[in-house]
Amino acid sequence: MKKIVLLFIFGMLLLSCNTQSPEEQTENLNGYWEIKQADLPEGISKEFRFSELVDYIKVDSSAGFRTKVRPQLDGSFISSDDVEIFNIKVENDSINLYYSTPYAEWKETIISSEEDELVILNSDGIIYTYKRFTPYSGNYGEEN
Repeated sequence: MKKIVLLFIFGMLLLSCNTQSPEEQTENLNGYWEIKQADLPEGISKEFRFSELVDYIKVDSSAGFRTKVRPQLDGSFISSDDVEIFNIKVENDSINLYYSTPYAEWKETIISSEEDELVILNSDGIIYTYKRFTPYSGNYGEEN
């Protein structure tokens, strides 16, 4: 029994050392993200080997926006005109993004936000995993 308690305490210490602050997690949202996988509540996983579109996320303090961009071979991006604006709220140790468009309102929860991986849970119970987008050439970040 003593070993189990010690193992539990050790595990909690390890987890607490790796915990990022909400500010660090929201800063990691900034940039270009390519979808890698979607996990449905029924246990079905869909892997994405290639996607024509990439999500561009920009966060400033407690708000931000997300838009789809199409990477070009020269490293530039063609931006869509659709922009989804969101507010960031830290609730019950979770970071939630509250979106509002003329067509709908919804919430997404950040499960993890690392330098090279982003995991988001949407309101339908689907978990989306993104990887940081790797540009095709050296002109990374230019939009047409």
